[in-house]
Amino acid sequence: MDHLLYGLAVNPALPAALVERLIDVADAEMAGALAERGDLSAGQALKLVKRQPETAVELAEAGVLTVDSVDPLVAPVVALALLGRGAGDPEWTRRFAVDPAVEHRVRLAACPGLPEDVVEVLAGDVEAVVVAGLAEATTSVEVVARLAGHPHAEVRKALAGNEVAPPAVLASLITGEGLPPLTGCLVCDRETVPFVHDRECPRADCDLRTGASCDGSHESTVWETHLLALGNPTTPLDAVIGFLDHPMWLFRERLAARPDLPPEAYRRLAADPVPGVRWALAENPAIGDAVIRELAREDTHVRRQVALNPRVPLDVLADLAVTTKIGPTLVPRIATATQAEVQNLALSPTAALRMLLAHRRDLPARVRDVLAADHDAKVVKAIAPDPGLSETQLRAMIDRHGTQVLGAVARNPAASSALLEDVVRHLPPSHKAFRAIAEHPNATAPALLACLDDDRARPLAAAHPALPPETISELLTDDDGWTAQAAAANPSLPPEVMASLVGESRRRLDGS
Repeated sequence: MDHLLYGLAVNPALPAALVERLIDVADAEMAGALAERGDLSAGQALKLVKRQPETAVELAEAGVLTVDSVDPLVAPVVALALLGRGAGDPEWTRRFAVDPAVEHRVRLAACPGLPEDVVEVLAGDVEAVVVAGLAEATTSVEVVARLAGHPHAEVRKALAGNEVAPPAVLASLITGEGLPPLTGCLVCDRETVPFVHDRECPRADCDLRTGASCDGSHESTVWETHLLALGNPTTPLDAVIGFLDHPMWLFRERLAARPDLPPEAYRRLAADPVPGVRWALAENPAIGDAVIRELAREDTHVRRQVALNPRVPLDVLADLAVTTKIGPTLVPRIATATQAEVQNLALSPTAALRMLLAHRRDLPARVRDVLAADHDAKVVKAIAPDPGLSETQLRAMIDRHGTQVLGAVARNPAASSALLEDVVRHLPPSHKAFRAIAEHPNATAPALLACLDDDRARPLAAAHPALPPETISELLTDDDGWTAQAAAANPSLPPEVMASLVGESRRRLDGS
């Protein structure tokens, strides 16, 4: 019964009165589903929060709960969620700035548009995690400059990821120049140093980060600070180039993604012994043709990232398309190909390259039609979901390539109901086509009934509103729980059946 109620909770056609009754019996999972509904009233939202308080944040962030309906003293988490959306009462910020609950002050520090006096209070908070929250979220250069001198490592780490921070501040966070010595981190605040946090820490109340350590130099937090600064596009080149030879590969990997390194640095990173560094480098559009060509001779994973590089030369991409499994995706270089390049790609003797082009959905009609008539099934399969294709073209694809393209044809959003009915009758059948039809908005009852015979398409078809109501009702008792739940979520489920399910749950609850 529970899985049916979860289905009802997300059913968009569930009457308001039944929504109310579900709220009365909602457990945490069902409450989460109800909170995602777009038709909850403020009264229903408050009732749901009272039943399951953990839904408060989601409802506030969705705008269902408003300032007028929330008392910050009674529901502080909801009030903070509203402040996080910039929708709360500014007076709430002053109350939370001195709230004895540290977690409330941390959440407040991340809120936008805080009054200056509240920022002042948070910047001087005795808890480093509160100040760090402010350092991470602030958009004020003045606040950043002030907090850069904070003696706690956690605060400086938070600043390192803030793109508002000026280059000079970010450089100082790496070098330490001009800043007072660090006096603490979250590790030595709580543990006797030297201390290394056990990755399998058995303490339920321990919230130290995995691998956190301190020998008096706050090393793990300093490393995290440097990593964040390396990934911050505002950090100046002079401050990061020294990490090119860092023994820890994570630093070199972060460098490899930066767009501002000199060519020699990219050449050195291309020879890095760690595949992860070369993998990160391969997708970087700033590395230049020579490095791209070098990386295109690497292992499969690196070559695939080269194929995804927006500036990969088309001749390199042609080779990669043949030797590397890129997958059914529109690669950036193909997405930005010029009209002349598109014409040439469509006529390429390399089928794998034509297939990559066929994933574009903005092709000129003449190019699209050429690809639709391609002799290679992989090319046709890639172009088949293009909504600009006619039914005649789609049927011709099936006649030429059969089951190889059935699933792709069925995914075409413009495929007619008649075509989809013919696809489910095709012999031999295509399981991919069944799954695509089960979710297709043009699918008819006959097509959907055929999809019910496919195990993987069955739960998808059970949720389709074109399925006959009597069939949907029968599926509520299906042996497969996912299918039954999908049927309960179907907006075509008769209202009287919905009411019966909710009533049965109430009777079961009252009798327990």
